[in-house]
Amino acid sequence: MEEAVISKTTKDKIIECITYFFIYSFLGWLIETIYAMFVHGYFVKRGFLFGPLCPIYGFGAVVLILATKKLYKKPFLKFLIATIAFTLFEYMVSFILEMLFGLRWWDYSNDFLNIQGRVSLLYSIFWGVIGLILLEKLHPFIQDKIQKITKGHVAKHMQEIICFILVVTVILDTILSAIKYLN
Repeated sequence: MEEAVISKTTKDKIIECITYFFIYSFLGWLIETIYAMFVHGYFVKRGFLFGPLCPIYGFGAVVLILATKKLYKKPFLKFLIATIAFTLFEYMVSFILEMLFGLRWWDYSNDFLNIQGRVSLLYSIFWGVIGLILLEKLHPFIQDKIQKITKGHVAKHMQEIICFILVVTVILDTILSAIKYLN
């Protein structure tokens, strides 16, 4: 009986992480799209996928939420962890995408203190600020709303079904997007 409780708790945590991944991937896509519209003056398709998601934001947010879970009332430390984690993650993703597809989705070569155009001091600080806002303001708000929505067995079951559908959809989108960029 104890195993069922443990696996249910683990399952709930996985579903929760998947839910946050999709929320923050969409919000990241929205931020990127608004930023691009501001810079270019018109809609620019952002991100690797066909759909309205930037997974780098979703993965980054979930990793940051999990890594800073026990850092109550330590905003500077959260800022520092967000800055370092997002900078390393951004560099790694840029490198991998370029190796796989021979393309760059961003280039900071003209920015002060950049490393191979993949990351820069300005954007590292920006990611730290965004990470701190996420952890201190946005995530507690979203977490509260998700918990209210998913109260009860039926709501949790629907959340599982929606997460499954979204995961399958993003896997298909990733495959189709990769094929597009490989051609």
